[in-house]
Amino acid sequence: MMMHEQRMRAELEIWRYKMQKRPSITDRLSKAVQGRINRIIPDKVHSAVTATIKQMVRGVLYGSQYTVPKKPEFASLFDLEEAVLRRIDFYRKTAAAEGGITGAGGILLGLADFPILLGMKLKLLFDIATYYGFDVKDYKERIYILHIFQLAFSSQQHRRKVFEQIDGWEEKSKLLPDDIHAFDWQSFQIEYRDHIDLAKIGQLLPIVGAAVGLVVNYRLVTRLGDTAMNAYRMRILD
Repeated sequence: MMMHEQRMRAELEIWRYKMQKRPSITDRLSKAVQGRINRIIPDKVHSAVTATIKQMVRGVLYGSQYTVPKKPEFASLFDLEEAVLRRIDFYRKTAAAEGGITGAGGILLGLADFPILLGMKLKLLFDIATYYGFDVKDYKERIYILHIFQLAFSSQQHRRKVFEQIDGWEEKSKLLPDDIHAFDWQSFQIEYRDHIDLAKIGQLLPIVGAAVGLVVNYRLVTRLGDTAMNAYRMRILD
């Protein structure tokens, strides 16, 4: 038990460093190029995409809270995290299979992968939160879930800002507005879209789409699971 907690703390410190480090030259160049592309896209398009993602995420948030598993009882932190790892493994294998199927189906099925994968990711976060003992029926816990999502799928520059918002969450959450409409959906959708665009575009290509969808979905869910574990470790260990 003590050895596992020490390993948790060591991994958490490494993760904290990664979340707070300054963007590399590559990070800044990539963000600058994507920023130029975003400025070319009409505001009406940005608004439409933002509204779509907002409604999709809100639907998952308000729906998933009623389909989460009952909070399991664990004898130790080791048992808890072993259960979380098994849950992550289940979702990433499911997402990989789904990505392979939609990738093999051409552009139309490839586009359908976006909302399906988004729903899986958010459902996984609900499950992980419940395993760590947090009540996802609490509005502020669902906001925390959205922050975790951003930590996993954002530029390094934005990731640092989000990390500052969740560091010391118990106190900072008291200052949150009571309305989910106050959440910054514009930044959320832009960061998420920019982060996965290049990785997912190959899924729309013929022949290689299935392989790309399988590998990319597996890696995206793995990254999300690792981010979620450390985000909740930060709270239970502190």
